[in-house]
Formats: sequence, structure tokens, C-alpha cells
Amino acid sequence: MNDKIQTFLNMLDHPLKQEMIEVVNIISNANSKIEGDIKWGGPSFSFKGDMATINPKIKNYVIVIFHKASLLNNDFGFLEEQTKGKAYAKFYTMEDVRKHADNLKKAVNAWVTLMENF
Repeated sequence: MNDKIQTFLNMLDHPLKQEMIEVVNIISNANSKIEGDIKWGGPSFSFKGDMATINPKIKNYVIVIFHKASLLNNDFGFLEEQTKGKAYAKFYTMEDVRKHADNLKKAVNAWVTLMENF
């Protein structure tokens, strides 16, 4: 996790803050090529293009918006297809985060592989 995201999370008031921190850690540690920043009001991740953003304005769950999920051709068992090629990952509890951690890592690595071959 980079300093910008760490500072953002330290200052964040969110009922699922610990779950969000864990999601950020999973994404950040899934592949060393992933870069993190604060964009669109939340932690965002990219590699040769925007991959995903966490929207902290939603308080009922931690939502990760995969911007171009349709390029991945896989829902990894947890992505909810949305309009314009996006997909959402929603985590309601720490149990949800842990349950889908491996598939979240697979989605991140699939993005890196896709972008390397693009």
C-alpha cells in the first residue's frame, strides 16, 4: 500500500474500514506491477490503464469497481456485471473479504496478464 492510500485510509471514517483496508492490501499485494493512487474519491489501482477503484461513499459494503471487467471474460465467482463493461465486487463483512481473497488476486493478475499482452 502506498503512502497516499495509507494516509487516505487513516483519515477515513467508514463502518467497514477494516474490511476496506484488507481489500486494499489484497489488491496491492496481488501483483507488484499494480500501482495505487487516490482517484475518483477513493483508492484506485492500475497497470497500463485503470483497473479498479474503491468507492468509500457507499457505507453498507466495500465496493470495488472494476472499470473494464468485460475484458477479463470471467466473473471470478464474485463480480457483478454492470453497464459499460464494468463489474462490481461487494464485500459486506470480513468473512466476505476472506472468502473471495484468492479470486480477487486472480482478477488482479488476470488484468496484468491482459495488459501485458494487449
